[in-house]
Amino acid sequence: MKISSRSFRPRRSCLFQSREHLEHVASMVSCEVVHGSEELLVDWIVADMLAIRQNALGHVRYVLKDGLKWLPLYGWYFSQHGGIYVKRSAKFNEKEMRNKLQAQVKAETPMYLVIFPEGTRYNPEMPKVIADSQLFADKEGLAVLKHVLTPRVKATHVAIDSMKNYLDAVYDVTVAYEGTVDHKGQRKVAPSMTEFLCKECPKVHIYLDRIELKDIPEEQMYMRRWLHERFEVKDKLLIEFYDAKDSKRRNKFPGKCVHSKLSLKKTLPSLLFLGGLTASMLLTESGRKLYVKTWIYGTLIGYLWVSVKA
Repeated sequence: MKISSRSFRPRRSCLFQSREHLEHVASMVSCEVVHGSEELLVDWIVADMLAIRQNALGHVRYVLKDGLKWLPLYGWYFSQHGGIYVKRSAKFNEKEMRNKLQAQVKAETPMYLVIFPEGTRYNPEMPKVIADSQLFADKEGLAVLKHVLTPRVKATHVAIDSMKNYLDAVYDVTVAYEGTVDHKGQRKVAPSMTEFLCKECPKVHIYLDRIELKDIPEEQMYMRRWLHERFEVKDKLLIEFYDAKDSKRRNKFPGKCVHSKLSLKKTLPSLLFLGGLTASMLLTESGRKLYVKTWIYGTLIGYLWVSVKA
């Protein structure tokens, strides 16, 4: 994984600095908003990959599409772990989101709140979604974007406004995947979870920019313009990454690049524990029954819980 960074300075916590500047966050009161462009499910793993390098894996919280709360087991887990489910457009419940965020602030929860302002994934095989997004931007007098969708401001505004006295900073995260351009120079769909885990994606490139709160407009109308300008920056980065005429400039972001490796001691213990637990269950008849019942009854109980609480 390669990480390019800009405007990073040591604070109470800096999640995405180069390895020599990482600070332990678990015992600190710290909160930062991370907003990025969304391409696929792997983007969620990327957030965890960055967090584990900061020893902050358990401190990541997500703003999620409401429909994801019906994921078997995981929908309930995200709800219990401080995830916030939001609906789009007129169905967006601002009061509910504010209450959940302020509860986290009141509890002084150290966290990194991850938001994907686009609201849905960018997928080259869904040209209508891309065209509708570009048409909306054009009608609103905003710059038309090529490699990202037009961002929505509501969740970002509520998050920053609700926690402005608690936030350290906002991080703008842009992710690009090598090997996702065909021989004609057209973008392909980003790697699936299986392809990613099977190393069919050669490298993941991450560009990060730390933004001070004083540089972010407070009014939603002005924040909307600011957020779109941030996505214009993302778009230019991705145009250079995917479309640069000079092949030497493709597949890289500008700025200092840190090739981040992860020590086995950070992942091997959990792999052995979970792998051993799963194997021990699947190798016996009683274990297999327990495994199936956990998924069935856990999912049903989770559905009941999120329908009431989430």
